[in-house]
Amino acid sequence: MSAGTPAARISQRISAIAESATLAVDAKAKALKAAGRPVIGFGAGEPDFPTPDYIVQAAIEAAGQPKYHRYSPASGLPELKKAIADKTLRDSGYKVDPAQVLVTNGGKQAVYNTFATLVDPGDEVIIPTPFWTTYPEAIRLAGGVPVEVFAGPEQGYLVTVEQLEAAVTDKTKILLFVSPSNPTGAVYSPEQVAEIGKWAAAKGLWVVTDEIYEHLTYDGVEFTSIATAAPELGDRVVILNGVAKTYAMTGWRVGWMIGPADVIKAATNLQSHATSNVSNIMQVAAAAALTGPLTAVDEMKVAFDRRRKAIVAGLNAIDGVECPTPTGAFYVYADVRGLLGKEFETANGPVRPTTSAELAALILDEVEVAVVPGEAFGPSGYVRLSYALGDEDLAEGVRRIQEFLGKAK
Repeated sequence: MSAGTPAARISQRISAIAESATLAVDAKAKALKAAGRPVIGFGAGEPDFPTPDYIVQAAIEAAGQPKYHRYSPASGLPELKKAIADKTLRDSGYKVDPAQVLVTNGGKQAVYNTFATLVDPGDEVIIPTPFWTTYPEAIRLAGGVPVEVFAGPEQGYLVTVEQLEAAVTDKTKILLFVSPSNPTGAVYSPEQVAEIGKWAAAKGLWVVTDEIYEHLTYDGVEFTSIATAAPELGDRVVILNGVAKTYAMTGWRVGWMIGPADVIKAATNLQSHATSNVSNIMQVAAAAALTGPLTAVDEMKVAFDRRRKAIVAGLNAIDGVECPTPTGAFYVYADVRGLLGKEFETANGPVRPTTSAELAALILDEVEVAVVPGEAFGPSGYVRLSYALGDEDLAEGVRRIQEFLGKAK
């Protein structure tokens, strides 16, 4: 930069980050609601249930203990790290030492820490697409290059080894693997998980696996951890997880990453300078969640399953919409390509949306229902709706969408 040339106010690195589309949609819906508009939001992946009482009580009791009013180890409270290790063995059959656990401020910090620790500038990370909106941004922040591998509804939103093979280059370092998936709700079978894991091991790749929806599967479908299904990966696997979705604890902000000791030590060093320890009170609550019963989780799943069936049936009743039935998480990923280019009557005259982003904006403006367009997760032509909201809002929101989209010409 020459003398006298003003420096940019915002760094190029941060300027390049896209806002979280899901949070942006949710924020807009909540702002409209606060202004008195009857907006129904299908944007955020947030259970409408309260956090179970026994978890809340653990936090209340912890708040009264002076030992939790002080700094604690940046990597997490020993009792929570042990609870995470025990839970991972219980649920995934994967044995880890508590020293291989780093407790983070929500799952997003675990994602950021992982890619910041593993990725050098120019390293490529294969991302099965549609993907959760934060993954590519975290990879880019680390200097990495996200490589999208798209699987559409024709193949159940599940990528194949053949597709992954075609995406590998000599710069590929990591495969990101997510099952159950946000945004599609797709779940890989045990056989598919093992095949992909063995392929990655044979290629010498790291696998970063996000397992935060592990307990949310339906129709008898099993969750399978790639760390267990493909032992050939050895110490080249990092598991991301958290309490947000399973225990209705999105606002408590506790997640974690599990990996080989050197990776966890390096990520802990990073976190020690970024945020230090997660709130001790939240960590005690998370430990109570992981060591307690899964009764509340099972009750929430009954409601999620009911809503899943209702929203799939409601969307599939609309001409031009095809909505596969998800078997995991709490999202549907509807194919709306059949509606793009169609004409819709509005107060300002006829409109022909040509992208799912335009269609989502039209739905919000015309019938006050917020959905997230496919552009947030990959190619245009799709919309994601969360069915973690209440039954009445879900029914009313789907009714409004049906009424408006049903008038397409």
